Amino acid sequence: MIALALRNLMRQKGRVAITLAAITFGVAALVLTGGFVEDVFVQLREVTIHSQLGHVQINRRGFHEHGRTAPFDYLLSDPTSLVEKLEQFQGVENVLQRLNFSGLLSNGQADTPIIGEGVEPGKETRLGTFLRIAAGRHLADDDALGIMVGQGVAGTLNLRPGDAVTVMASTPDGQLNSLEFEVVGVFQTFSKDYDDRAVRLPLGAAQELMTTDSVHTLVLHLDRTERTDPLAGQVRQSLSPRDFEVLTWHDLAEFYRSAVALYKRQFGVLQFIILCMVILGVTNSVNMAIFERTGEFGTQMAIGDRRRRVFMLILTETTLLGVLGSVCGVLLGIALALAISEAGIPMPPPPNSNTGYVAYIRVVPAVVLTAFAVGLVASVIAALLPASKTARMPIVEALRRNI
Repeated sequence: MIALALRNLMRQKGRVAITLAAITFGVAALVLTGGFVEDVFVQLREVTIHSQLGHVQINRRGFHEHGRTAPFDYLLSDPTSLVEKLEQFQGVENVLQRLNFSGLLSNGQADTPIIGEGVEPGKETRLGTFLRIAAGRHLADDDALGIMVGQGVAGTLNLRPGDAVTVMASTPDGQLNSLEFEVVGVFQTFSKDYDDRAVRLPLGAAQELMTTDSVHTLVLHLDRTERTDPLAGQVRQSLSPRDFEVLTWHDLAEFYRSAVALYKRQFGVLQFIILCMVILGVTNSVNMAIFERTGEFGTQMAIGDRRRRVFMLILTETTLLGVLGSVCGVLLGIALALAISEAGIPMPPPPNSNTGYVAYIRVVPAVVLTAFAVGLVASVIAALLPASKTARMPIVEALRRNI
């Protein structure tokens, strides 16, 4: 059957070329669009992790639900012993301590409300590989009274590296405390809203400002993002669920989850459209080929071939076309993906951001297999109806097409 199908295909080179082109370009389009969307997911994931959230965060139970209204009720009072325990887990590169606060930032002429983080500068620099420095530099471990401000904060107060600022915040006992800092850098993350209010200062200075030795959050920086869920499960088992909550970056990244859901739905619609285009293109080619060969099929049935064999012959021919077209489409898609990725695709800033990026097209095995399956299934579906109609056609009527 396969040998006969191949011989028949070789006799119809023009029709075969048209059908192959429809399948090939449809599959290649799926490989390219799928690789592009996957790159968007990966880049958004990594920028979310490496500019702000880290891989895993540990807090007092209830911090993310009630911490904004009562931040001092959810302090980790003995972070050092907990850090030493967390550093023993395989895959943990750093455990970062953060102290959150809100207050006012003043340059002596104007002030603006801020959300602040006391951080460990060296560890934060190693984590924050996607944190863009718009001016100045990162905080260093010896910057006792240095401060980094978000780009929006710098624009509001017209701040530049070297400027002196004052941070004012309320302590746990309700007193107002203030410290003077020198701006060492202006940073930019993927979130414009965050940059409009955020500042970062050394953990020791933040603890002095808040008159506490505690912290709010421990952030785990892992060697690979793929370790996040397994390691988070191990940490949950090792800590008391009544005292601590362990959240992954995915739990905290609401924007990422919304963007992924949107892109997946759009890609699903695109897949469906391409599937319909392939089916229509293949159906048209198969119908024309079968119409021209109706007399041939009538002769086969007249000399004793069963209708089922005629049906299977047409289906086998189209399946072979689907396999060949899908393979060509996958190879073409991979070649184009590599060529386009070599140059990169400049992209405008995403929503709620003012930073553009360079997109690439990733060759993802799951996407490639899906594209291959779509091309093959579309080809088979396209052949079912015309093959069925031809096989059921009366022999006399089919033979009349030879005249």
